[in-house]
Formats: sequence, structure tokens, C-alpha cells
Amino acid sequence: MFSKSKINDPAPKAADTAKPAAPEAKPAVPPAPASSEFKASAPKPKPPASVLSADLHISGNLKTTGDIQVEGTVEGDIRAHLLTVGETATIKGEVIADDVVVNGRIVGRVRGLKVRLTSTARVEGDIIHKTIAIESGAHFEGSVQRQDDPLTSGKPAAKPAAAAPAPKPAAAPAK
Repeated sequence: MFSKSKINDPAPKAADTAKPAAPEAKPAVPPAPASSEFKASAPKPKPPASVLSADLHISGNLKTTGDIQVEGTVEGDIRAHLLTVGETATIKGEVIADDVVVNGRIVGRVRGLKVRLTSTARVEGDIIHKTIAIESGAHFEGSVQRQDDPLTSGKPAAKPAAAAPAPKPAAAPAK
């Protein structure tokens, strides 16, 4: 078949040298853009966790949508996607994260969808969680409360109480 196409097109024989080069380049070129396009449409890779080293002392609140690994001391509230508290770390403040792994010390409330206290953990405060795991040897002083949405405070529960005035307007037309 290949010889037939070459015979039928005598003029392209001179261009045949360009044609084999073009088909070779085309299969090599489209997969590269296709794979780069695929990478562009794929979810962006997560950046590595921000690490606060053991010699770092922070006074103030931290807020991120990413991951934080604390090895030093933080005096303030922390809000993150994943919070890992290292064995040498101390946090004095409220912690709110999707996932909380405690290897060190937290003095304050912990709110998380998943909370894990390892054997070296020391928590002095309440834990509000969806799921919790406490390893043998962990030290915990406080209360534990399960909630379906622990990341929100008790304030939304107060809003339904504000719905109670709605029957009052219904009572007004009754007058």
C-alpha cells in the first residue's frame, strides 16, 4: 500500500522525505502537549506543609487553607487544613483544622473533623470532633464532644433560637 501511494503521487516523492519527518514529529509532539494539557487540567499538587521550627516562637493567630507542622511555640489560635503538632511543640490557643495530629502539647480548645492524640500528646482543653483517636499514653484533661460539623462554633445553634420570634408576627395578626 505504501508503494502505491508513492506511485500515485510522483510529485510528493520529493516531499516524501518531509512527510516521514512530519508523521514522526506529529506523534511525538501531540502526546507531549496532550500530557501537559492533562497535567494542567488535573488537580494542582498540594504544596508541602509549612513547618514552624523548634526554635520559633510565634505570638499571634495563624490561618491557612494548607497544612502546618508546628515544632516550636505558638501563643494564638491556629486554623488550617491539616495541623501536625510536633513532640517539642506547645500551642496555647484554639486549634481548628480538618485533621489534627497531636504529638506535643496544646492548651486550649481543639476542633477538628479528625483528631488524633498520639502517645506523646498532652492536651489541656476541650476537644470537639467528628472522629477521634487517643493512643495509650496520651495525656488529656478536658471534655470530649462529638459533632457532625465541629469546625463551626456554637454560634449557628443560636440562630435557630432567633427563628423563635417568627411566631410572634403570626401572633400579631391573631390580635
